[in-house]
Amino acid sequence: MFSFKHKLSIFILVGSIYSTGAVAKMQYFPPEMQSELHAAYIAKGKDYQPRSANLLDNGQPAYINQLILQDSPYLIQHAHNPVHWYPWGEDAFARAKRENKPVFLSIGYSTCHWCHVMEEESFDNPAIAAVLNQHFIAIKVDRECRPDIDTVYMQAITLLTGRGGWPMSSFLTPEGKTFLGDSYFPPEPFKELLLRVNDAWQQQQALVLQRADAIAKAVASTQENNQQSQTLDSALFKQTAENLFSVQDRKYGGFGQNMKFPNETLLMYLCDDYQRYDNKQSLAVVEASIQAMAQGGIYDQVGGGFHRYATDRQWQVPHFEKMLYNQAQLAQVYLLAYQLTGKAEYARIAQQTLDYVLNDMRAKEGGFYSATDADSNGVEGEFFVWTPEQIKKALSPELAERAIDVYAITSQGNFEGHNILHLPLSLESYAEKNDLSLPLLLLEIEQIRQGLKQKRQQRIAPLRDDKIVTAWNAMMIESLALAAEVLQQPEYLIAAEKAANWLWQNNRQSSGKFWRIHWQGSSSVNANQQDYAFFVSALIKLYDQTGDQQWFDKAEQLTDIMIKQFWDKKDYGFFMNSGAETQSMMLRPKDIQDNALPSANAVAVHVLAQLSKRTPNPEYPDKAAAALAAFSAKVTAEPTSYTRLLSAAAGLNYAQVGSIQYAAKGAVTLRAKRMADNQLQVILSVKPGWHINAQKPLQDYLIPTKISLPNNELDKVIYPPAILKKLSFGQQKLALYENQLTVQATLPETLKDNPYIHIQIQLQACNDKHCLAPEILTLGVARFIN
Repeated sequence: MFSFKHKLSIFILVGSIYSTGAVAKMQYFPPEMQSELHAAYIAKGKDYQPRSANLLDNGQPAYINQLILQDSPYLIQHAHNPVHWYPWGEDAFARAKRENKPVFLSIGYSTCHWCHVMEEESFDNPAIAAVLNQHFIAIKVDRECRPDIDTVYMQAITLLTGRGGWPMSSFLTPEGKTFLGDSYFPPEPFKELLLRVNDAWQQQQALVLQRADAIAKAVASTQENNQQSQTLDSALFKQTAENLFSVQDRKYGGFGQNMKFPNETLLMYLCDDYQRYDNKQSLAVVEASIQAMAQGGIYDQVGGGFHRYATDRQWQVPHFEKMLYNQAQLAQVYLLAYQLTGKAEYARIAQQTLDYVLNDMRAKEGGFYSATDADSNGVEGEFFVWTPEQIKKALSPELAERAIDVYAITSQGNFEGHNILHLPLSLESYAEKNDLSLPLLLLEIEQIRQGLKQKRQQRIAPLRDDKIVTAWNAMMIESLALAAEVLQQPEYLIAAEKAANWLWQNNRQSSGKFWRIHWQGSSSVNANQQDYAFFVSALIKLYDQTGDQQWFDKAEQLTDIMIKQFWDKKDYGFFMNSGAETQSMMLRPKDIQDNALPSANAVAVHVLAQLSKRTPNPEYPDKAAAALAAFSAKVTAEPTSYTRLLSAAAGLNYAQVGSIQYAAKGAVTLRAKRMADNQLQVILSVKPGWHINAQKPLQDYLIPTKISLPNNELDKVIYPPAILKKLSFGQQKLALYENQLTVQATLPETLKDNPYIHIQIQLQACNDKHCLAPEILTLGVARFIN
């Protein structure tokens, strides 16, 4: 660290040191910082490529700023701007206070197209940098490393402008309060704005500070829980689904009428609604959306995986960046849709998406990278688009003809003279229209994909952000574990466990707390509440899939740390960050509302609800209920913005969904699956020291174990023989089940072709001291597909 008390300031150009002069207005460093920055640059190695147009004759960067010291690909991209950037921290705000200058806060991320544009036009422009350096203290933040900072200041921008986006450009007081801001600015308007803001600060500072105080209060009010708690019941759950139906794009799928985001949280909610209440319209809305995405340009028809969003209503023209969290969430949506419908197309898209991540986004050690850029070779989308001539050169004549027809490739193109591959017809409809065998067409499509992928690998690939984010990795781990279950492919579970072990070994601090970021061999940035909640969710999923107690023990460890570090003892719910990390921010934020990711508080309530079914610890359901009560007024006022919280509430207050359930606070595990020939198998695992009553107890007052349909009996059910045993608390023999048992049943023929059914299991669990209340659990079971 350094002090600004030094009288001599030195302007650094790599390889040369110049005394202050006209150019020195752009960037100053005291002597000790000079050596540190230069050493950091040299340590990058000979393969390091400075991202700047300002280069010396020898190809080295003309400027180095403090961002060269940061563990963030995005900040490193700006390390050679002539702007005197600071990372977020007290040094920057202390200088702003000392020199009575406003702060310019720029927030973005490494694969953001418009962040790159503003960097090249403005931040790498020495003339604009001179204005910034003279009149402002400039701070650069990677939103993926510090989502807590991004959340606070994006809320202010949204209140000011009614919209939000990146790069986020905010003007703050030295106390960290926003008084002006927006997103991207072109260079000349940006320079003029800087001068006008400086004039206002110099001439009307009292009014600026008054405005900043008002904005800070408005931001704080969005987080207040000062309304009476509301009931989050099944009626609200069903009404929220109806609300989503009203905003569905009935022509092109998805929600809204303009640019299209996947909105995975909404799709997951509708899947949940179908599983709970058999609402067929919910499933229809999901199918319309995911079919449109799978056929559209938002899906990478060659390499697999999804781009972040589509710029048009038809899903045809994407914004070409790919985010790990989109792959994780959309893989889950397609896997659930496959479970609920049995349609193989959804399994194919899920598998291609997961395979893309495993092949292109996975580190050798097992963790997953964050994203790939929209740009390649300086051109947006160049890596992904095609001309008819390029198709013909990449494929055999027969396959080229098929590709040009099936993907509607033309000489005019659909994107700047090139073609974004998309499917005007589903492959099933195309096969039917052209009198083709669907399996044969799928084989041809796979040959086309492999041929084009091989050719595409010769192009300059988009920049890959190779930092490993704990929360996003957790999402992918959970998706892989689900895929292993749904697709019956154990290699996905192996990848999930490998990644989970890697995170535990590399991103875990000696104190037991976690780091959020791992990049270039080192871990940094304290994990926030999102990281803990998402990783706990993944660990619970691994426990469910494997039965391995280590995953559950780790889930409890991290949950306890999350509660201790982030729980709001006064107003309930979880803060995003620790109190120490809130310094200089307008407030200590909570992540409550769903955005591109489900809210971290919703995931926390979800995992607390899951834990409450798997362990007798009363703190978990108590904390979950308190958080729901704290946020319930917000949820009831705008339920479609809080769908993950609604699902979490249903899981806590009513029942979990799926084919794996827990009874007796985790003492009994139930797993159901449908077999060939319309057979049902239910495996019940009972922990040592516990038992459940047999199907025919010897005493009339005992509740039998029973497998049935929700509204009907099963005719052919085979229960195992009961164990006859005396327990310490009684003299009579009991008929009971211990350890593990399997119940077989034949389902009615009417259910044979039903992709997803519900069964009910009645049981009563006891140990040698007492019996728990009888329970009836409902399990959802997908059809057996070979």
